[in-house]
Amino acid sequence: MNSCLYQSRVAHARFAPRRHAFEYTVFYCWIDLDELPELDRQSKLFAANRFALYSFHESDHLGSSAGNLKRDVTRWCEQHGVTLPHDCRIRILTLPRFLGYVFNPVSFIYCYDEQENLLCAIAEVGNTFGEQKLYLIPKRESSPQVALARMPKQFYVSPFSDLDVEFEFELTTPTDDLHVRVDDFENGNKVLVSSLAGQRRPFSTGQLAKLTAFCPAVTAKVIFLIHWQAFLLWLKGCRWFAKSDRPESQTNVLNPHPSIARTRS
Repeated sequence: MNSCLYQSRVAHARFAPRRHAFEYTVFYCWIDLDELPELDRQSKLFAANRFALYSFHESDHLGSSAGNLKRDVTRWCEQHGVTLPHDCRIRILTLPRFLGYVFNPVSFIYCYDEQENLLCAIAEVGNTFGEQKLYLIPKRESSPQVALARMPKQFYVSPFSDLDVEFEFELTTPTDDLHVRVDDFENGNKVLVSSLAGQRRPFSTGQLAKLTAFCPAVTAKVIFLIHWQAFLLWLKGCRWFAKSDRPESQTNVLNPHPSIARTRS
């Protein structure tokens, strides 16, 4: 199968307005959407679109209430100027649900043609208000298996990050190793470096059991650490930006919070 697991480390280093760095262990699912039925059958610890210890629900992504993620990705790409072939392969790098609980700071969707050429990628950034925003990342012409783009954030991610920040995404097609970089730029200066690096593991019951020992309650761990690191930044005196400030600058948001629902674009 193309689908697998990645035993990974997430690292963040903030340079301004206060220096702050941390890293922690996680594991990610790399799921080929065409293989979901097989993944659902082969592991007792994992399920597709139903409850299990670990699960993947298509409806958790792209605001997809209908639960047909491949169709929704294809439509969204077409609306944004990228026509995917009918035989395209779409894969998503994401945290699984844990005992039904889901939270993804960011998931990455990779789109390939039948010859495994990368066509584009999508960063699906989430926040603790249940919102999501999608960013189209074109492939880099000089490196056909790399997607690279810098664009305005215009989305509330952290209370310690202004809306005028730019995201720069660099995604390399996952192989035996996983490499993802997301940097924040403010007024042309890099203020935050984020990276995800991992090693491929087979998608099996045995590996899921091992990764559970390696990183128990992975999704719950991530949401706890987000709030813990926010507390540490608050102690350092970093400026706080309220969610309700500048709702007009929070654009193209999926599942908008009531504080911006009337002004979303």
